[in-house]
Formats: sequence, structure tokens, C-alpha cells
Amino acid sequence: MSAIVGMIHYQQDHPVAAGQRVRMMSALRNNPADDERTWEEGRVFLGYRGRWTTPESMHEQQPICDRLAGLAITADVILDNRDELFDALAVPVGVRQNIGDAQLILLSYRKWQERMPARLLGDFAFVIWDERRQRIFAARDFSGSRTLYYYHDCGTFAFCTAVSPLLTLPQVNRCWNDTWLAEFLAIPDMFDSVDTHSTVYRMIHQIPPAHYLSARDGKVFLNRYDCRFDDIEPLVLNSDGEYEEAFRDVFQKAVSARIRTCRGVGSYLSGGLDSCTVAGFAAKMLAQSGRKMHTYSYVPEEGFVDWTPWRMLPDESSQFQSMFTEYGNIQGHILDFKGKSPLTEMDDWLDIMEMPYKFFENSFWLKGVYEEAQKNNVGVLLSGERGNFTISWGPAIDYYALLLKKFHWIRLSHEIKAYAGHVQSGRNHVFSHVMRSVWPWLSSISSRERRRPIPQLISRRLAKKTQVFDRLRSFGYDPSGRSAEHALEFRKDHFEKNYWWQTVGQAHTKASLRFGMMNRDPTNDWRVIRFCLSVPVDQMVQNGMDRALVRRSTEGIVPDRIRLNQVVNGVQAADMIHRMQPMWDQLIAELQRFSKDSLTAELFNRQTLHAGIEKVRSGAKPELVQDWDFCLLIRAFIVFRFLTRTNKAAHHTSLSV
Repeated sequence: MSAIVGMIHYQQDHPVAAGQRVRMMSALRNNPADDERTWEEGRVFLGYRGRWTTPESMHEQQPICDRLAGLAITADVILDNRDELFDALAVPVGVRQNIGDAQLILLSYRKWQERMPARLLGDFAFVIWDERRQRIFAARDFSGSRTLYYYHDCGTFAFCTAVSPLLTLPQVNRCWNDTWLAEFLAIPDMFDSVDTHSTVYRMIHQIPPAHYLSARDGKVFLNRYDCRFDDIEPLVLNSDGEYEEAFRDVFQKAVSARIRTCRGVGSYLSGGLDSCTVAGFAAKMLAQSGRKMHTYSYVPEEGFVDWTPWRMLPDESSQFQSMFTEYGNIQGHILDFKGKSPLTEMDDWLDIMEMPYKFFENSFWLKGVYEEAQKNNVGVLLSGERGNFTISWGPAIDYYALLLKKFHWIRLSHEIKAYAGHVQSGRNHVFSHVMRSVWPWLSSISSRERRRPIPQLISRRLAKKTQVFDRLRSFGYDPSGRSAEHALEFRKDHFEKNYWWQTVGQAHTKASLRFGMMNRDPTNDWRVIRFCLSVPVDQMVQNGMDRALVRRSTEGIVPDRIRLNQVVNGVQAADMIHRMQPMWDQLIAELQRFSKDSLTAELFNRQTLHAGIEKVRSGAKPELVQDWDFCLLIRAFIVFRFLTRTNKAAHHTSLSV
């Protein structure tokens, strides 16, 4: 885990000022690091502030300068296909362990130039100064797991993993980017903006996921490198067993690459299939070398009264406890984060993120897990966040709708009968859901089932000024929030459009800087994604079992009570309102002041805010966690709080305790 920073002046006779180098490096020093170095040569300054995560990183001294080749690099990187790259570069086996990931990128650049980023597997962002070509070359991994921000004008190119060092530049002001803010407010989903090149600041940009940047003579060019998923051929194997074996092989490689660390290994652990699959594979491999693994599980705070329907499980301890029994090398941390709530952590998250955020509901336990893992000297924190679209993809109802459309009646009847038994429901009830998937208009026949449109958070004035809804549609996004209604189509959209995933990378990069560890997701591995996209849908849904391939493939790895569960679903942060209750009166007072501010009228839809505030005034009802009016109100408040703090206006009341 590293923070990289630097500045290059295009003019030969324009050296980087020493004071500016100091200010940019100083802006990173609140974060833990094992090594800090800079490299300067006239008009070029590269900086590195790193936390040792892999064995190789302990011996690699960045930035690296290869004077013979006329190249210098600073990189935030963990590569997962080192041996493959070494083989292609004909690097002798005996010296490979002495070559760090940044040096390996530099060797790869010498051979493949612009084609190099497409050959890298892992999480990375890097900048290379190519003296011979008088060129800056930079790139970011395919899903944006690591961030890379930059500022440029006709004379200067400056970059950093974080935003704050760029704000120290005298030519950079803190003007907000109205278009970015409009997209943030107009998008009901959990990502920030469809334009992955923009940021909340007008003068600061970022390299989008799966892109490389080339800059010289004051001109910047962005290009997408070859990392497409539309060329995948269907995988045809001879039996279910062969598909299961193929899954275990590719996923084991992904997990093995992500537990390569010189520190401890940790993992999120809920009672869900994805996190247990990741933890199970990792624990099994670590046990072979006598290593243990820390897992972090969130449970509701003491005193919480469960208000959720019977199929929802706010406290999954009965599920993940079976993982502790299964694996003796798991050291489980069950955490209730007493006294913590989204309100107590808001200002910290605004500092960490350097921008507004939308994961308000889960913010307190996400931060709490990082804090606990930091105490345990964890270097890699595993997750399975992309599992719903890769290893555990398999939406039964949508698949059955496909069978219905193709008139595969016999198979459909068999599947629905088996599925109804697994989920403890009636066949007619299941079939009615299938019918509504095929013909959504059936849902509107009954007013009881009619879905209320998602309220608009953005003000009409800002929407008109930025033409935000036309802009969202031009990027292929439906601003009504109905993008995820059909799982088969949405999965394809999810991989084609990188804006769905960028926000996750931003959050984990910023948290890694603050807490000194890398979040690594085997379900987001390039090889795993391609494999899962190649698997026929009838392997993913089979014999009434959704997520069928991963359920079959993890027999003996994930306990059966988790592996075969299709009845109850874990729900996170169900106790959110319970946690906020002690500060409810203070929240009401804050929101009343917020609602009267002139900035509020400029940015937000008054009607939506009013509806949310009325619900807050009516009391701390637990079901507000699922109420759109409440959620959008809090989103607006987070934006307002960020802008007023950033602008150093006189709005410094605090909800922190």
C-alpha cells in the first residue's frame, strides 16, 4: 500500500520548487508508512510514501530510476501475475524474488510500452517519467482498485494517490465541480458519477479505471487499454464436476495471490456466501503454512430490538460461528462497535474520502473493521464485494423468466418446484415472481404492489444548469434508478461501464492510506471475472438452487448451513437508527439549520428534504434505514457538510461525540 505523488514541468529550465515538494509530501504524513523517499532531477519530482505489504516491497526503494533506459517510476502496486510477466520478459528464476512490483512494471514498460497495462493483473496505479521520449506515462488497474488524481496546465503536470497534496499547488483553487455534484445528487445508486475522469473539484481530474495517460508538451491524452469482456467464449465442459473443479482452480489462484503479504491476513466475515467462500479458501491455504487469519464480523449493538422480517438476519453470528468451528486457524473478532453510529463517524469519513460519500448506513462498521484490523497488524484485508456479479452470480427468478420466454416448460416446472422447496415458498408464489420478471407491468395492476418512484434529490435549478439527466442518459445510465431490475442485462452493463465500480476503489484506497492496509477482493480478479462470465447460466442456476456453481464447488470449504442456505439473508446496519437514537434531537437541530441555508436551496430539492425532515421529526423509527426520503436527506446533509467544511464557511457544528 503506497501513496505516490509528483510534479513534472514541461519546460526544461523550470525546476520544481523545493517548498512545493515539501508541501506535497507533508500533506500525506498523517497516514502510517514504513518508508518515504523522493527523487528529483531538475523539472521532475517523484515521491513515494509506502507501507510494506508484500515481501518484495520491504526491499524495494521507490521511486526507482533506471538511468540507462532513461526511465523513473513511482508506483502504488501489488501485482498478481508476477511469474507470468517474468516468463514473458525472460527474467531468470534466481533473481525474481529480488525484483519488486514497481521494478517489474518498469521492465514491462521497456518491452511493451502502451500495451503494458493490459498485461498487468492486480491492483495498481503508477506514473513513469520517460526522459528519452519526454513523456509522462501513467495507468490505473482495470476496475479502479487504486486511485490516481492529477492536475495539469500548459506548463505543469502534478499527480497523487490522494487529493490533498494537489490542493497545496498555488494554481489549484477549491472550486466545486457543479457537473460532478449534479451527478452525485441525481444518481440514486451507490456510485458517485458516470464521468470517471472527473472529481468534486473542477481543477482536479483522475485517470479512469482501465485507462492509461500519456502527457508531453502540455497536452494530456487518455486512452482505454485492452481489457474487454465482450470477447469471452462460452465455456463448454463435460460435466458438473468439471465446472466445479475449474471454479476451484481459478478461485484458489486468485485467493493465493491476495494473501501474499509480509504482515497479517484479515478478512471481512458475515454469514453470507461470498465472504465465507473467500475466508474459507484463504484459511485453508494459510493453514498449510501454519498461519492464522483474522476475521472481522459485525453484530448489532446491545439493546437492539429486531424489527426486520423473518427472512432477514441482522445478527449473523449463528452463521459465521460455524466458520470458527470449521477452521482452527481463524481468529474471529465479533464486533458490535458500541457507541458508534453513522453520525459519530461522519466527519472522519469526510476527511478520509476527501469528497462526499453515499455509504452512510455502513460507514460506522466499515471504519470499525479497519481500526480493529490495524491493531492486529493486518497488511491485507480480504473481501468479496464483487461476488454478486462473479462467483455467486445466479439469479433464479431471472433465469426462470428466460426459460419461460423460450417455452422450456418442462425444465421450468422442475426448477420452480425445486426452488420453492429450497426457499420455503409456494410454487404459485414463485411463478408469480417469474411472470412479473417477464412482464413488469403486471406489478402495477395492484396498487398495493405499485412501486413509488425514487424521489429526486437534486434541485431543478442545478439539474437544468448542468443538463444532468441528459448527461446521465448519454453515458447509458437510467436516472430513474431502474437499472438493476433485470439481473441478466444488468450484469453485462456492470462490466461494460466502469462507473459502477469506481466508488468502491476510491473508498478502499482512501481507507488503506489512513489505516495502512490493502483491501483485496478475489471475486474481482480478472481471471475469476472472465471465468464466471464464460460459465453457462444453467451452471449458475440449477435444480432449484441459485448461486449453484459456488454452492456446489465449496462443499467441504464452507459449512453447509451457510453454503446451502436459501431461506434467510443477512442484513447489515439494521440497528443504524438504534445507534443514532441518543443523538436524534441534535440531528433534528442540525437538519433545521441546514434546511435554511442558502446553499441548500441552490443544490437540493426542497420537497424531498422536507419529506425527509418530517420523518426525522416523527421519531427514530428503525425502518427509516430503508426509507428513501430519509436516506436522501442524509446524503444531502453529507454533501452540505463537506462543502461547508471545505469552503471553511461558518458551519462548524459537529455531530461527533
